[in-house]
Amino acid sequence: MREIRNILGWLGMAEERAILVDAQSHVEETYKTVNYFSEAVKAFIRGDLSAKSVAIDNVRESEHQADLLRSKMVKELSEGLLLPPDREDLMHFVKTLDKIADWTNGAARILGFIEHKLPDNILKNISTATDLIFTSISKLKEGIQAITKNDLKKALLDCEDVDRIEHEADDQKKLLIESIIHARLEPTSLLLSYQLAEYMEGVTDKIEDAADFIKVIAIKSK
Repeated sequence: MREIRNILGWLGMAEERAILVDAQSHVEETYKTVNYFSEAVKAFIRGDLSAKSVAIDNVRESEHQADLLRSKMVKELSEGLLLPPDREDLMHFVKTLDKIADWTNGAARILGFIEHKLPDNILKNISTATDLIFTSISKLKEGIQAITKNDLKKALLDCEDVDRIEHEADDQKKLLIESIIHARLEPTSLLLSYQLAEYMEGVTDKIEDAADFIKVIAIKSK
């Protein structure tokens, strides 16, 4: 009988399932970075600079914890018994998860540099973009939980939601940049606000990349 190689056969193996459990822990920590970023945005909007600073520090610490989990998973993959193609696939997934936390931390760092209150229209668009990021990471989290429970249908639906949200985030970025351009901000606020828009869209892009891998797992596991 011809041997059929399923690149996702690791789901049924104890060692590789442990990696997915670590990935779930990683996305939990990444979820925290997004939640803290959301808190920072809310504090900034209401003018509470102290709370904003605390939330940004929390983002940075949570991103560090996510990085430690990434290092642990990379070490386990390097020392494991996986075939090279499987190892490469999982390495890519692990690094993609880590980039979500990295980009969220980058967005928080930029937010920290914005000292002056922005016009209400810009703040409204930043708030909407933040809500999209939070909803997207929540769906990714649910998708990973579903795949560990072998609920392939729900995992696919969660991934489809992530795809939809990413498209909404692209549209929201356009609205945010339009509001920034029309606000006639002073140069520093203009630059930082534009960079914030770029980073926030980047977060949803990275979440979509991770969801794409979960989608492949679900499809190949059918």
